[in-house]
Amino acid sequence: MEKPKKILILTGGGDCPGLNAVIRGVAKRARKEKNWEVYGSIEAFNGVLNDPQEIVRITSKFTAGIHVRGGTVLKTTNKSNPIKFPVPQKDGTVKFIDRSDELVKKLKALKFDAIVNIGGDGSQKISKVLYDKGIPMIGVPKTIDNDLSATDVTFGFQTAVQIGTDSFDKLVTTAESHHRTMIMEVMGRDAGWIALHTAIAGGAEICLIPEIPYDIHKLVKRINLRYKKGRGFVNIVVAEGARPKEGTITSSAGDKGSEHVRLGGVAFQLSKQLKDAGCTAEIRETVLGHVQRGGTPVAYDRVLATLFGVKAFELALTKDFGKMVAFKNNEITAVSLEEATQDYHGVNKDSYLVQAAKGLGISFGD
Repeated sequence: MEKPKKILILTGGGDCPGLNAVIRGVAKRARKEKNWEVYGSIEAFNGVLNDPQEIVRITSKFTAGIHVRGGTVLKTTNKSNPIKFPVPQKDGTVKFIDRSDELVKKLKALKFDAIVNIGGDGSQKISKVLYDKGIPMIGVPKTIDNDLSATDVTFGFQTAVQIGTDSFDKLVTTAESHHRTMIMEVMGRDAGWIALHTAIAGGAEICLIPEIPYDIHKLVKRINLRYKKGRGFVNIVVAEGARPKEGTITSSAGDKGSEHVRLGGVAFQLSKQLKDAGCTAEIRETVLGHVQRGGTPVAYDRVLATLFGVKAFELALTKDFGKMVAFKNNEITAVSLEEATQDYHGVNKDSYLVQAAKGLGISFGD
């Protein structure tokens, strides 16, 4: 009897609606081949690096019904990059070390025929490093920010936009009732896709994104145009990474072990800036935060994630490693890991989407 082949799945970085649909897609497609066994590493590569290792068998019972669940059944972390692995020091500081060679040794000892790494830009850079060191890697793009250039869209993005739009719709009615200016902060560290799509879908007056620094005085002028004798209302969508033309991004020190500063709070900073610049409207702030990451993925994301999972296994089946699954020109395809991590996918301020938003009367404060 032929020895079963083994495939390992892991989810890294921030969680995202649709992760479980990818896992299920890989596993269900693998079962069609009879001689494949599917495994999962808990908390990204931690499951391999930990002693004892945390690697689970992904059975049909394990994946039953998980496509409708948010989060990831394999758990995830953004604090265990094997290339810059955080190691706490006695003095309370954190030192980052390269554990990639150790990881490669352990992966080779486990004798997996393929490894599927589901994650964003940072995760796919890890995939590229491991592939260059001889590991049979396949990437699956995952990010609610939609900021990977090698794929037209990423799963989780549509769900995040839907959550943002539903929340925005609710704020519009209370803003109108109280003649208030409402500021809703959404995720978007470096890319403003969620904010931009939410602004268009929800009918915002103002949309602030990282790619277009805003002039606070232009925003005050725009808000004032919406008020007559103290009556009127304004709804603003702002990405967490938005920044003024004069000043800096709102951030704080990240958690120990994280490579990134922590964003969030721009809604409150913007509120203060508006008041200091002479805005007389009554302002309220809402920060959606991790609400956008959680819950049931919308149908579009379930379908896209499932197709990504199926394609990832088919790449493994043909031993087409060093690739990341992608959705381009309405087709499921694959690109090299090098191409996948080459360019960042931010909002182009000259794009038709931005110009259309401006045509609708949405102000970007520029």
